Amino acid sequence: MELLFSNKRSHRVSIPAFVPTPPPPAPPPTTTTPPPTSDQTSDDTSRPSDVNYLIRWMKENILTERVELFMEGDTVRPGILVMINDVDWELEGEGEYVLQDGDEVVFISTLHGG
Repeated sequence: MELLFSNKRSHRVSIPAFVPTPPPPAPPPTTTTPPPTSDQTSDDTSRPSDVNYLIRWMKENILTERVELFMEGDTVRPGILVMINDVDWELEGEGEYVLQDGDEVVFISTLHGG
């Protein structure tokens, strides 16, 4: 894995505690949508950082080689084990896990070349 990340085995990173909420998908061009009423609008423009955000942040900021070896779509590719504080991320909600100050997230490749 470190070959994909500047030949460094470990990275200590700081990411924002809250990130912008992505806008909702635009309606298809043939559909007209009435403007939202005041009870439909929200001033919630941010959400807590989660592992999904961390993965995107890593891709944009520290991944230096072959993104296809680390990611598939918007998540890590099959064969990469993700541990959050020594617990498999599947037990923590996978990418939806909200990151806390001091969390340790480890990515381990289970794929080996021949």
